[in-house]
Amino acid sequence: MSSIPTTNFFNDVCSFFDHASQFTNHSAGLLDQIKTCNSVYRFRFPIRKGNGVQVIDAWRVEHSHHMSPTKGGIRYSDMVNEDEVMALAALMTYKCAIVNVPFGGAKGGIKINTKNYSVAELENITRRYTVELVKKNFIGPAIDVPAPDYGSGEREMSWIADTYNTMNPGQLDAMGCVTGKPIALHGIHGRREATGRGVALAIRECMNVAEDMKALGLTTGLVNKRVIVQGLGNVGYHTAKYLAELGAIIVGLCEYEGAVYNENGLDLEAVVAHRKEAGTILGFAGAKKEFVTSGEGLEQECDILVPAALENQILITNIGRIKAKIIAEAANGPTTPEAAAIFVKNGGIIIPDMYCNAGGVTVSYFEWLKNLSHVAFGRMDKRYEENANSNLVTMVEKMTGMNLTLEQRGLIVKGPSELELVNSGLEETMVRSYHEIREIKMSNKNINDLRTAAFVGAINKVAVSYMNMGIWP
Repeated sequence: MSSIPTTNFFNDVCSFFDHASQFTNHSAGLLDQIKTCNSVYRFRFPIRKGNGVQVIDAWRVEHSHHMSPTKGGIRYSDMVNEDEVMALAALMTYKCAIVNVPFGGAKGGIKINTKNYSVAELENITRRYTVELVKKNFIGPAIDVPAPDYGSGEREMSWIADTYNTMNPGQLDAMGCVTGKPIALHGIHGRREATGRGVALAIRECMNVAEDMKALGLTTGLVNKRVIVQGLGNVGYHTAKYLAELGAIIVGLCEYEGAVYNENGLDLEAVVAHRKEAGTILGFAGAKKEFVTSGEGLEQECDILVPAALENQILITNIGRIKAKIIAEAANGPTTPEAAAIFVKNGGIIIPDMYCNAGGVTVSYFEWLKNLSHVAFGRMDKRYEENANSNLVTMVEKMTGMNLTLEQRGLIVKGPSELELVNSGLEETMVRSYHEIREIKMSNKNINDLRTAAFVGAINKVAVSYMNMGIWP
């Protein structure tokens, strides 16, 4: 994977926006309001490291306030920069609009390599970052709600929640200030794997459209479709896991140290175990080919390519060697506009990032709702549904004179758990949103790709919000 930080990521997002905006009927001023970042907060703070002091660069960007609160993850990376955070915040605005989640877009960044800090130092950095946000009113359950991103996870979200709660004593909804928390600290079941599950559902919906698959020369469905996944982090791992469960064959896996490939399929869990033991995916016994350069792994034979790492991985310099017919953007901004245009012109389908990886923010929305309501999903009605279903089954058995087995009865009677409700809501969101995007594309012959259609839908939704709000004073 490329280690070169992008300096034009926000321009790339704006290029996609400008291309899509020609298919809308909004004024230039309104489009400018939607496109630009409303608030960019850049700050620095000191920490003690060893016997000295180190200054940390950090950002929080709120792109759009057409909905409140704003929402977006915090990236911990020594490659993070203001341009990147602005771009990711903008993508969050469009992402939330696409999947009908009532948030504005935001993003955060802390410029550190987490490997260079102890757990105690990371905690100090995270808590100090949170304090800086609190001081400037850039965090709160009704203001701006962070979440995990590259380099951060449940642990960091716990520190943020505790810091915010400490600085806002007595605030009833304080735990709603951040999502992606562990279950024990008011998190929600299914959040950790939500983005990867959402990517798999997005690919499934794309593959189930017979008309589109015929144009690609593919049969419908995921069974026996060959997939290459770049990135074995949380998103890449769970995407590969769920795709395999849906019948796909994982033929290639790429990480920053290299890539492995086997046209007959790779055992995901075995690769993960090998990497944990050896510190690299290279040398895996089940691979028929391996590549020291991760980028070579992207160029192998497959039907579906899933870049699930960082931005700017598929460029104009390597798009000609990509053999996949579908690119599912699990990462944010993995394909540059120039490369995307060539891929689509050659007949390929790109499932765009701002829809494809929206599973995370969708389930974050469910977690936020849980925090505001102070009750777990399913707790109030699970037993009621089971009792009602049991009474119904008993009545049917008496009327028919037939008795179900305990196993059959259990399947019918069972009430939903929180995880089942979360997964149901996620699936409904991903399915409905895909066909909404595709319908926009099919309704205008001048729109030739799903990304443009997704942008058109997002722009229209955000524009309606701004127009309904009016301008005051």
